[in-house]
Amino acid sequence: MKLLLDEMWQHSVAEVLRQRGHDVVAVTALPDLRGKSDEEIVEVALAEGRVIVTENVVDYRSLMAIAMRDGRDFPPLIFTSNRRWSRAKGVVGRLIEALDALLTADEPITGEYWLE
Repeated sequence: MKLLLDEMWQHSVAEVLRQRGHDVVAVTALPDLRGKSDEEIVEVALAEGRVIVTENVVDYRSLMAIAMRDGRDFPPLIFTSNRRWSRAKGVVGRLIEALDALLTADEPITGEYWLE
């Protein structure tokens, strides 16, 4: 499984996961993606076969519903919550561990998945 970390996640999360052997990129590390719309991020994820990791539930669920209604493909989503996975220094390490465990399990994600 390949991940695309949405803009709220710092690129160091992707760097650590890549060091652990996972295919993970972060929007914040790619100048051509920073500041792009959610629709454009979706297109990149589809083109590269990536799962989007985001806490932007409202916007991405809305985009998913529109895509499903129109019969278009949509990438899988891993949702995080700022309450559980705040971007504070200590919590980022826990996020890395949780994503590493998910990637190591190598179970396919379809639709949406909530990171616990």
